Amino acid sequence: LAQVDVGSLPNLGHLVLITSTYGAGDPPDNAQTFYNFITSDEAPSLESLNYAVLSLGDSNYPDFCQAGIDFDNRFKELGAKAIVERVDLDVDYDDDYAKWTSDLLEVFGSASVESEEEEEQGVTKKNPHTAEILNLFNLNDASSARETTHVEICLKDSGVTYEAGDALGVFPVNDPELVDDLIEVLGFSAEMPLGGKSLRQVFLEDYEIRNITPPVFKAFAEKSDSEELKAFLADDKKKEMGDFLWGLEIYDLVKDYEIKFDSPEEFLGLLKPLAPRLYSIASSPKAHPDEVHLTVGAVSYNSKDRVRKGVCSTYFSERTILAKPRVFVHENKAFRPPANPSSPMIMVGPGTGIAPFRAFLEERQATGADGDNWLFFGNPYRELDYLYKEQLEELQQVGCLKKLSLAFSRDQEKKLYVQHLMFDEGEELFRWLENDGHFYVCGDASRMAKDVDNALHKVIEICGKMSEDDAAAYVAKLKADKRYARDVY
Repeated sequence: LAQVDVGSLPNLGHLVLITSTYGAGDPPDNAQTFYNFITSDEAPSLESLNYAVLSLGDSNYPDFCQAGIDFDNRFKELGAKAIVERVDLDVDYDDDYAKWTSDLLEVFGSASVESEEEEEQGVTKKNPHTAEILNLFNLNDASSARETTHVEICLKDSGVTYEAGDALGVFPVNDPELVDDLIEVLGFSAEMPLGGKSLRQVFLEDYEIRNITPPVFKAFAEKSDSEELKAFLADDKKKEMGDFLWGLEIYDLVKDYEIKFDSPEEFLGLLKPLAPRLYSIASSPKAHPDEVHLTVGAVSYNSKDRVRKGVCSTYFSERTILAKPRVFVHENKAFRPPANPSSPMIMVGPGTGIAPFRAFLEERQATGADGDNWLFFGNPYRELDYLYKEQLEELQQVGCLKKLSLAFSRDQEKKLYVQHLMFDEGEELFRWLENDGHFYVCGDASRMAKDVDNALHKVIEICGKMSEDDAAAYVAKLKADKRYARDVY
């Protein structure tokens, strides 16, 4: 979508649009300019346009497939005609995608086209590699409120290859304690055979048994005898439903509302398959042959007198040593160190967002790239939460890391974040951009990445002596030239 000439839209005839959603229902970065145009008052009448939309998302998030929904609704408002109805794909999408494709091809008279799927070769999402853990340790001080696990995984003789900037897909195993509690409250036998496994093994390995997605809540509410739960299903109760579900898990609904299921198959039929989690890779294969490293923030909190644990993050911090994780590489070709080794590189990665930039720096050091490197990193406390401190300081000493700007938010009375440092050093930051600098962001999409983006616009506006519109055009040019890339979640 970044390459579409918006002026040609009324004359396209047919438009097939496939888009993902990230953050709070936002379109992906490469669709943002098109999205802004099509939803603005400048958008033309599209009465002669026939279109189809396929939206990709994850129903664990409240704004499921929102970007695709917005495109579909806006096309209709502008008079365009849908060739086939929009389909919203969840994480387990193969069947729905096949049907949408078939319906679309039929419109174009291609229904008889037969396609035989090639057997997948090597390690893929459908054929993951069962790996060995080489090393695990907490990057935070033991007295920190946070726990960030550095994970080293062996890839020797696996055939798995990756580049700095890629992500690693990890199939986790559910928390055994939660599995046992859930089976007990459901009233089933853990050793009951199901599909060649015990029911306990199925709960451990195959299904999302923790998060209550909107479709799961709807199914459970309709199954229950609770008018309280059913009331949340009204269209105008989405916010109230979200507030009610905060901190709750499937276990809570089953237990508190005494929801009964006739069989495990009935219960499991309402759940999503256990999906892999994607983590930004924190190593360069040139620096660590036959290994891949991750930086994983453990999620754990108390709610309703129970400890709630992130499925994959605590799999690494608490349970991985007992198992062998199944992994695969997810390529991210849009997130790579500069192709020109002499181009400056500016990286903003607070918290676990530092992961790909550790990989970028190792890559630049291993290849002898002579471009300057500048890292913005932040976390609550220097003494407790300075991730990879020794390595970063060593990279400074040898000249690989020219600038290191640190924002430890709780070390002073007024909170300090990475975007504040961008303002403080705006003149130099703008000089780096003017000298073919590449700007990267990794981390939280909903808050940090937006604050950093706003700061970048403002720095360019002030230090470049530009209008707000000209600064926005400058940033758009950075994106078009692939000099502004984000890995946000």
